[in-house]
Amino acid sequence: MSSSPTDSNRDKSDYAKTTKPVPNIVALEVLQKNGVNVERLKELITKGVGAEFTTYYYYTILRMHCTGLEGEGIKEIVEDARIEDRNHFEAMVPRLYELGGALPRDIRKFADQAGCPDAYLPDNWEDINSILKVLLEAEQCAIRSWGEVCDMTAGKDPRTYDIAQRIMQEEVEHEAWFIELLSKRPSGHFRRKFAGQSPHTGSQGGLIHL
Repeated sequence: MSSSPTDSNRDKSDYAKTTKPVPNIVALEVLQKNGVNVERLKELITKGVGAEFTTYYYYTILRMHCTGLEGEGIKEIVEDARIEDRNHFEAMVPRLYELGGALPRDIRKFADQAGCPDAYLPDNWEDINSILKVLLEAEQCAIRSWGEVCDMTAGKDPRTYDIAQRIMQEEVEHEAWFIELLSKRPSGHFRRKFAGQSPHTGSQGGLIHL
């Protein structure tokens, strides 16, 4: 008698498999009629939320290494960006599932398919500018990533577009913060009311409970 398949032999690309038939989804029909490549959109969103999730992890490490008098003043700004990037993950993941997508079962695969490079702690982390450069590059990659989602969905998928452009607004702010700290260029940065306020995405998706 053959043994049942082990977990290692199962398909780990999907969070779950279902044997029940899925009813016709009109919301997806509308997107396809509008010319949206839904499979490509799900791929972009999965990469985008993967980058937000891993950025949250790496920003935790970067924040811890903002040390000394100069670093102490930067920690709070890094914390705002860190929590808001996590909020971006929370805001967009429900939309991914609405589109028929899913997060990978294996977090290692999830991290590997993230749409932006890992924001590793630099070797010369005692130079606060080296940390700021890593932070800036991560935010700029996020802007490009969500910009692609906005371009694909503008005028075609108002729900996804609304969430993505809200995320974009905060990512653009984050970029301006770190450019200001690196170059002393004036910016419109004001202190958030509380860490991770997410003024644009705070009412979206999974953030309703936060």
